[in-house]
Amino acid sequence: MKLRQMAVAALLALPVAAWAESPNITPGQWEFVSTTTVSGDMPIPDQTETEQQCITQEDLDEADLGFIQEEEGCELLDQDTSADGLSYSMVCRADGGEANIDGDMRFMGEHIEGSVDIMTQSPMGELNMQTQIEGERLGDC
Repeated sequence: MKLRQMAVAALLALPVAAWAESPNITPGQWEFVSTTTVSGDMPIPDQTETEQQCITQEDLDEADLGFIQEEEGCELLDQDTSADGLSYSMVCRADGGEANIDGDMRFMGEHIEGSVDIMTQSPMGELNMQTQIEGERLGDC
């Protein structure tokens, strides 16, 4: 189960280098809903999580949205960032397993949408996690 936890951590660890310009995200109170579907050798029910977060202009200027960080054991393979979005590929290794992660996020001012696909290979078998992410600005913080 540690490999699944590593994969979930990688999902939340969207690595970002320096932005050329501030992301097209309006500062304020945001609500993020993520729905994860898992398929593979180990049956896991779909999971939906909702989180609220205050995103300030300072956060955007620093390109540090609270969920952007490098995780130990992960290697960034490819990354493309712009004011309108982010796409990346990375691989994470732990406990004899490997997770390949492909993510794509679109920033549309007061709405964010994206997906993260995680394919893991472990001694417990193959596991494919597909997460759809929707973010909406609710108002001021």
